[in-house]
Amino acid sequence: MNPIYAEMPTTIFEAMSTLARELGAINLGQGFPDARGPESVIEAAVTALREGSNQYPPMPGLPELRRAVADHYRRRQDIDLDWTSEVTITSGATEALAAAILALVRPGDEVLLIQPMYDAYLPLVLRAGGVPRFARLAPPDWRIDAAMLDAAFTPATRLVILNNPVNPSASLFDAASLALLAERAVAHDAVVISDEVWEHLVFDGRRHLPIMALPGMRDRTVKIGSAGKIFSLTGWKVGWMCASPALSRVLAKAHQFLTFTTPPNLQAAAAHGLALPDDYFHEMRAGYARSRDRLAAGLADAGYRVLPSAGTYFLSVDLPGSGIAADDVTFAEIAVREAGVATIPVSAFYAEDAVRGVVRLCFAKQDETIDAGIARMAIARGLFES
Repeated sequence: MNPIYAEMPTTIFEAMSTLARELGAINLGQGFPDARGPESVIEAAVTALREGSNQYPPMPGLPELRRAVADHYRRRQDIDLDWTSEVTITSGATEALAAAILALVRPGDEVLLIQPMYDAYLPLVLRAGGVPRFARLAPPDWRIDAAMLDAAFTPATRLVILNNPVNPSASLFDAASLALLAERAVAHDAVVISDEVWEHLVFDGRRHLPIMALPGMRDRTVKIGSAGKIFSLTGWKVGWMCASPALSRVLAKAHQFLTFTTPPNLQAAAAHGLALPDDYFHEMRAGYARSRDRLAAGLADAGYRVLPSAGTYFLSVDLPGSGIAADDVTFAEIAVREAGVATIPVSAFYAEDAVRGVVRLCFAKQDETIDAGIARMAIARGLFES
């Protein structure tokens, strides 16, 4: 057995969700919405399933979706992509990450990972033979700085994996932070895989900035997106990779031998969704921002210190700032078992030197679920009062 997988523990998401099911707990841990998603997108999938082809679509993706991705980014992010040579459709963003890492990492290449990080990054880098190096973000601002990057980059750095907005910290890198990273990527001739699945889930008037648009980055960035996140349909697993033709040719070869292709009806529906008017995107963000604020206000009333949430489905609680001395894993275990609410310890998103005083909660839920979660978080806090 491959030791990378044989020795890997069950992910914290699966562990906490399993406990939530077994114990009947409110699950504010795993990041999935409990709403249906946009009806017009669902109906487009139904129509395509009934009336369109259900055989293998082209390996790079349906032309209509590849064109829709390029048109979408041209309109909304001022990125000019050639859909015929720079867009590849994948079976979810995690498959896109796997294809990109396997295509671009050679044994011995150093790969810079920015912690906290999505848990798929590290095992994929190790499986490709890469050597991970880490930059560490910390609350409350979770910022990149020049000294951090200068310590992490070496002459052997060949790849950087960026997540923006950041899961799990719910933070958003600003133009200055992205410029620092871009400057060093150019100087070290490194490629950046930019995991931007949360690009439409940014709040309070903020604007997502794609690193691909920065000077020197157009031909050294793999931009990854997700229809599942954009349309709150996480089970669909439709994603894409955008990159220069030279990179895309290699990415497509890796994709070909992972999943080969993606269900055509879901691709057709994603194409429909990307062409929705601005109102959909404004209303979607406003709805999630309202849920964020509902959860944040309730937790604050219960005595928790809530960290800022600039984007994603998540917000985090500062345990020491809330008067709780326990570490995040201990808090999460007691909260789910004794208070009936599942959260995620943020230390699970670090490979080394973890932040151990923060737990993450998901607000992509109906009001009644949020309110029940707040009530149980209040019970959990009481369990730690002296």
